[in-house]
Amino acid sequence: MARPTVKAVLLSPPRPLGDKPLVVVGPSLGTSTFLWTQAGGLLADDVDVVAWDLPGHGISPAAAEPFSVAELADAVVELVDSIAPGARFHYAGVSLGGATGLQLGIKHGERLKSLSVQCSGAKLGTPEGWLERAETVRAQGTPVMIQGSAQRWFGPGFMEREPERSSRLLHALRDADRFSYAFCCEALADFDVRAELGSIRVPTQAVAGAEDTVAPPSFAEEVAAGITAGGGTASAVTLGGVAHLAPFEAPAHVTELLRSLITWTESRGTEK
Repeated sequence: MARPTVKAVLLSPPRPLGDKPLVVVGPSLGTSTFLWTQAGGLLADDVDVVAWDLPGHGISPAAAEPFSVAELADAVVELVDSIAPGARFHYAGVSLGGATGLQLGIKHGERLKSLSVQCSGAKLGTPEGWLERAETVRAQGTPVMIQGSAQRWFGPGFMEREPERSSRLLHALRDADRFSYAFCCEALADFDVRAELGSIRVPTQAVAGAEDTVAPPSFAEEVAAGITAGGGTASAVTLGGVAHLAPFEAPAHVTELLRSLITWTESRGTEK
């Protein structure tokens, strides 16, 4: 395995980095930085928002070999160092992006100021399920996932209310590199940090969607409980009517939660 390369876009206005807190936001499998466009825009006056794409998704190059979720976390740190060397940052991620956030908290906690784990968990799905999906996508391409993903991603009625936005996000799935998508599935097959949650020391919020069948509210509660059991600070919250993509489905609510976490953390200073 090797650390993949990830690329990012700035969702806040162009300005010198360092004057405002830096927030790095991560995607769900099959999506792109478009997932965070609305929520990032709502935060943009107060913080600098950088959104990254998974390997082979959006603007990130395709992966040439397998990687782990821990190596995705390494890649995020490398990305941050390329734009703000050594900077500490707030992090929010969805699903696989949230799993990457947990690995950041475990492996690179000294770089984080706060952590928001959204629609994710310390273990997602089963190894067998992820490996089967990887083989299916390798053979048939990512379009084979569109129907099932549409059902999992969005809460009841969302696609009818937001047809253009939901269609654009599903296009990101269609356009993703099939082999990189499969590598992401294999990374999730190996991902299980339930025993390591107690090592996370940064203030953490675990956000769940009430309609999420992939990472139900019990997953967020497990993350918060595991962190607090180790002496850390964490809370869990469930958003009604939301399925698997909280910042896309409920950008205003997610922005409110993030702003509260960031403001509280910044008010305490950056020293642990």
